[in-house]
Order: sequence, then C-alpha cells, then structure tokens
Amino acid sequence: MSDQTVSSTPVKSSKGFKRVLKSLDMTLFTVCAILVIDQLAASASIGVQSIFWWIFTLIFFFIPYGLITAELGSTYPDQGGIYSWVQRAFGGRWGGRTAWLWWINVALWQPSVYIIFTGIFAQLFMPELGLWPQIFIAIVLTWITTYINIIALDAGKWVPNVGAVFKAVIMASLGFGGIWYAMSHGVANPINLETLTPSWGTPLAFLPVIVYNFMGFELMSGASEEMADPARDVPKAIITSGIFIAAFYLLGTIGILIALPMDDIGLIGGIMDTFTKLFGESAMGPAIVMTLGIMALYTFLANMVTWTMGANRSAAQAADEGHLDPIFAKLSASHKTPANAAIVTGLVTTLVIIVYGFMAADAEDLFWTLFAFSSVVFLICYLLMFAAFLRLRMIDADRPRAYRVPGGAAGAWILTLLCIAFIVQAIVFFIYTPGEFDIKYASTIIAGVIITAIIGEILISRAKPPA
Repeated sequence: MSDQTVSSTPVKSSKGFKRVLKSLDMTLFTVCAILVIDQLAASASIGVQSIFWWIFTLIFFFIPYGLITAELGSTYPDQGGIYSWVQRAFGGRWGGRTAWLWWINVALWQPSVYIIFTGIFAQLFMPELGLWPQIFIAIVLTWITTYINIIALDAGKWVPNVGAVFKAVIMASLGFGGIWYAMSHGVANPINLETLTPSWGTPLAFLPVIVYNFMGFELMSGASEEMADPARDVPKAIITSGIFIAAFYLLGTIGILIALPMDDIGLIGGIMDTFTKLFGESAMGPAIVMTLGIMALYTFLANMVTWTMGANRSAAQAADEGHLDPIFAKLSASHKTPANAAIVTGLVTTLVIIVYGFMAADAEDLFWTLFAFSSVVFLICYLLMFAAFLRLRMIDADRPRAYRVPGGAAGAWILTLLCIAFIVQAIVFFIYTPGEFDIKYASTIIAGVIITAIIGEILISRAKPPA
C-alpha cells in the first residue's frame, strides 16, 4: 500500500493507477455521494421536528465525522479507503469484513434506488406503466451503472460531477420554491417552537435516515491512488462539500415540509409530489416539474455510480491483497478499474430486483425493509472505521499527518465516541420502532444481517494471498 503523505505526487501511482481526480472532482464526487435525493422524503416524513434533528446531527455527528475522515484520508491515501484503514488498524480479516459489508450494502441498496427511479419515471411519463416494465428499466439502469464503473475514471467521473450540480439545483429549487410558495399559500406544516421540539415515538423510526444521509465522506478515498494530491485535497474537499451538503439538506427538507402535509409525504413519490405542489400551478409549472423530475432521475443514476465506484474499489483492493474472495480482484486490463467487482454488483442487484418483482405487494413497505436491512449492514462498517481511527492514532502516532483532528488525544476520543453513539442509535432505530415494536420486521432485519455476515466469512475464507 502507498504511504505517500506529501503534496508532490506522480502522474501515476506505484501500482499504475492514473491520478485523474483533482480537488474539484473530489468535492463534486463527495457532494454527489452524500446529498441523497431519494431519501430526502423519508427524513422529511418525521415532520417539522426533522429540522431540529438535521441541525442536531450536523453539529454532533456530521462535523466530527468529517474531521475524522479528513485525517484518515489525507494520512493514509491507500487505494481501497475504508478497507485499507481498518486493515492497517486491525489486520487483514477485519479489513476483508469491512470491504465485504461495504460492498454488499451498495449491491443491496442499488435496487431500492432504482425502484424509486422507476416510480418517478412512471409519474412523469407513463402513469399506467406496469410492474415488470419497471423491473426491466431498473435492470437496464443497473448494467449502465456497471458499464460506467468499468470505463476509465477520467471519463466516468463526469457522471457524479454532473450529478452533484443537478442535486444542488434540485435542493435549491425545493428550498427557495417552498419559501416562494409559503408567501402566497402559507405552509402545510407550521414551523414553530412546538413543532420543532423532538418527540419520542414512531417518527424516530426515520431518524436513522438523517444519519444515513450524512454518510459518504470516506467514499472518495476508495480511489486514493487515483487522486492528484490526497494529502492536500481530501481535507479541502470534505470541508467545502460539507458546507454545501448541510445547507442543501436543510433547504430541501424545509421545501418539502412547506408544500406537503406530513401525512402526504410518500417515501417513493414525495419528491415529485413536492415539485408538483410548488411549481405545477404556474404557467411554466409543468415544464419546471418535468425538468426537475428528469434531473432527479439522473441523480439516482449518478448516486449509484458514485457509491459503486467506491465500494467496488474497496472490494477489489481487499481481494487483491488476499483478504476477500479473488472473484472481486480482477481489474480492467485497459482502464485499471474494478471490472469483476462491478459485474458481481450488477448480478446481485439484478437478482434482488427480480425477487422484488415477485414480492411487490406494497412497494413502500418492501422498499423500506430492503433499505433498512442494507443500512444496518452499511453502518457496521463505520463502527470499525471509527475504532480504526483511534487505534491508528495509538499504534502509528509518529506518522506525519497533513491534517489532524483538533484537540489532541482528548479531542480524538470525544469526537469518535460521539460518532459511534450516533451510529449505534441509527442501527437500533432501523431495527426497533419506538412505541411500535414489530418482532417480525426486526427479526427479518437481524436475520438478514447474520446471513450477510456468514456469507462474508465464507468469502473471506476463500481469499488467496498474493503470489
């Protein structure tokens, strides 16, 4: 693994990766990864108190998490990112477990994103579109995503770059459109001290979505050896993107809450319903709604391209170093991209989408169960990442750090414990709904996580050390 921490870096890394990611690319990549349109309606469905939780989570989780990731990404610019950090701290098997959980989450999450895509596509263009045509569209999108993962990164990076710009436009349109709408029509949900005050109960089931929506700072580090200058650019990209992400999430959430009564915010159709309410009655309304809808559709593709780029690189690096099944290891001969990992992701996603097609009695219930299950798997990786940060501070204290979390050892411990507390509560609330515990639902999520972990152990046992 590369140990470079200096600012001057070669055009190619020691492993032959082309260094094509500049500071702006990394900032846009991170905005595209974290600014998630498809989950915005879920977080807004908490109600006006979601604004409190966005701000609370921003201060006590998002900022500490960003600072920790900035130190890890700039100090250890290794291909594979989160896998590499855990592997350095706890050894190859724990690195392999992290890479597996990271990768499988994306493969399982991708179907739910493309299910939302087909729902919005039907709203825009074909209201009578049947289930299986929607399944077909989702599968086509899966393999477009796979293809973009395999082509050269200096071409593929433009998909998330454009996606970041579109996401910013959508969030700004929701926020400022909501303010304009409120001036003429009032607000669907009164925003005052009483409604902002958090409450215990069913709304907290969606609180983990806010934590989930803030995840992704480490994703760009999956391609560390494809960055022009990670020591300089990782902290810069995290700070810049973090400011924009926080502002846009608040704007988008406020826009939805102004336009739609809380009970009318659907997990799948919430975004398009908001566009229609805010802009649909004006002379240019239908054109605006259509344009924003098409941009939203593009962002779903861009989002999955971004996350699969990171997850596939982590899995490929783990397999290459003998800590995960070699099926993930093979790179594209011409582009040095994680071709095999991308293809396996496409196969798993396709299978899940087809199974969904046979089980889709209630799209929103199935969507939420699939999302919750993959999210718990995903969040476990962060427990390992934050623990790795502390351990690397102890066992590798003398390594030069281009950026260091402020506050010394005490600051590192406080911020890490805050982050771990948020991750643990998110896992708990994905499984347990306060006041409405559903044993069947909880058992399904827990069983899925256990089965996923067992499969991972089998794949790790099949790993082959490099020759």
